[in-house]
Amino acid sequence: MDKLKFYIDGGWVEPAAPATLGVLNPATEEIFARISLGSAADVDRAARAARRAFATYSETSRQERLAYLHRIIDGFRARLPELARLMTLEMGSPITFSTERQATVALFHLEEAARVLADYPFEQRMGPGIVRREPIGVCGLITPWNWPLNQVASKVAPALATGCTVVLKPSEVAPLSSMLFAEIVHEAGLPPGVFNLVNGDGPTVGEAIASHPEIDLVSFTGSTGAGIRVAKLAADTVKRVAQELGGKSANLILDDADIRKAVIEGVHACYTNAGQNCQSPTRMLIPRAHRQAAFDAAREAVQAVRLGDPLDPGTTMGPLVSQSQFDKVQALIQSGIDEGATLVAGGMGRPRQEPGYYVQPTVFGDVTPQMRIAREEIFGPVLSIISYDTDEEAIAIANDTPFGLAGFVQSGDPQRARAVARRIRAGRVYFNGAPFDRSLPFGGYKQSGNGREFGVFGFEEYLEVKALLGWRD
Repeated sequence: MDKLKFYIDGGWVEPAAPATLGVLNPATEEIFARISLGSAADVDRAARAARRAFATYSETSRQERLAYLHRIIDGFRARLPELARLMTLEMGSPITFSTERQATVALFHLEEAARVLADYPFEQRMGPGIVRREPIGVCGLITPWNWPLNQVASKVAPALATGCTVVLKPSEVAPLSSMLFAEIVHEAGLPPGVFNLVNGDGPTVGEAIASHPEIDLVSFTGSTGAGIRVAKLAADTVKRVAQELGGKSANLILDDADIRKAVIEGVHACYTNAGQNCQSPTRMLIPRAHRQAAFDAAREAVQAVRLGDPLDPGTTMGPLVSQSQFDKVQALIQSGIDEGATLVAGGMGRPRQEPGYYVQPTVFGDVTPQMRIAREEIFGPVLSIISYDTDEEAIAIANDTPFGLAGFVQSGDPQRARAVARRIRAGRVYFNGAPFDRSLPFGGYKQSGNGREFGVFGFEEYLEVKALLGWRD
């Protein structure tokens, strides 16, 4: 499964300098494929190809771009099972989840970009002039390993829909699904240079993208620390920066909610994608009077988790992505024990004798807001239950974080829930287990980033605004 070439200027090309990296299957701890690691020279070649292509692609009609998108969508649907299997192999997502969520949600973003493009008003009359929206230019897209195709599609789809050209760097940890996606894009017949892919690591290829003078926008999803580095590098060329960074989302279960149901749903939401999910509700806030009921419900939820081979359709939780991620999660579980939290379920160590970076689904109770497990993004299946006495205290705890990506509110009273949600400083708030929606904006407050993805808001991240004055009909 070696994929040693890059996709640049309409074809598969050799890297400027030979350097390879093994792709690890986290369920077996074995290397099963290799990719090439790119360099600044590869980024330069891709960025210049994208710049040349932008001159004509930016002038294509709405109908031409819709035709390209629909061909990509058709190719994606045809190869969805293959895409799902690659994500299972490269980052450990259970095959059922990879198929029904990982790959399917990525397809949603392609479909949503086509829906928005179909009738988007690129020119609008405003007072004495016209406001026109035009493609921003060459876009550098840097995506993470935890939702490999979801984040690729949520960036590539609106970029192509608006008339921009692209240089994509997928995560070197989980690159193979993106390589197959590049094949799908190629088969859709986009003009050479419109879509380019260069594999590599963040300090080399990612930083070259962020600083390249031919790139007009960089869209980055990843850690807050890496996002700060990207923003600093981008500042020298005053390029636009859109970022979706870390999270430490609070799940406020109010005293009029069905406590057992809300806790069970909250545990499973926290464990989505083995907890490797930026908006996971990892802080569960429960009324102090319902402490024991919450602990009992959490144990019940953990017992329903099925750890196992991610290629087994019955598995609901696979391994973490790497040894380093496993070690980080173990250290944070130990910190929760050391700082005096009550271990409700799970704990240290591996739950299986077989290979794989599996961790025990873990729940801590009696967590205080200053504990490490309540403040740091763990990126593993570890839930912190924090007790509160009043709604005001719960809102204060929810907002006591440098992050602000998402929030969750559970209540039997919709008006009360809405009043609480308005006061949560986060970019997206879910009521009573509401499902994912591809059309509504996604993005963060505070150190969870800036800019928005999904739907019309994600579409407009790739557009410049121009005023035409003195216009006469």
